[in-house]
Amino acid sequence: MQKGITLHRAIDTFTDSHPAISEAKKIFSPLVRLYSGAFIDVSMDYFLANDPKIFSSKTLKNHSEKVYRILNENIEWFPENFKKMLFHMEKDDWLYNYRNDWGIEFSMKNVLRKAKYLDGNIPVFEAFLKNKNELQECYDVFFPELKAYCENLDYVFKS
Repeated sequence: MQKGITLHRAIDTFTDSHPAISEAKKIFSPLVRLYSGAFIDVSMDYFLANDPKIFSSKTLKNHSEKVYRILNENIEWFPENFKKMLFHMEKDDWLYNYRNDWGIEFSMKNVLRKAKYLDGNIPVFEAFLKNKNELQECYDVFFPELKAYCENLDYVFKS
């Protein structure tokens, strides 16, 4: 678990300082200011879920089922609010449905709903759709570099 937390933090640091992500944030910043990073995370999940070099529809489905199984096997380690969310996450298969526009719209609405200082009617999903090509270009630059960075970290973890 400690290695997973360390990896997650390293990914966050890499992501936050990547020029393609900084560029992508400009799409959402006028609407949601400092929350733009959360909407970029959701957007990148969409492109990852649809990346044929990473997932086919079948392998993404298998991956999402594996993640839910592992999370449920370790449920005792999670706080109550996550346990409740996991039930809904699995029931509605959020991970698999990131590949669909409606799945990303649902996720973006959840982010808006949970954000303390944002109006739930901000048109972030519309901004996603309008700028999908530009966001795809940011993903295409960013993700291979993130993957290479993580593979390097994996080497560090193994040594």
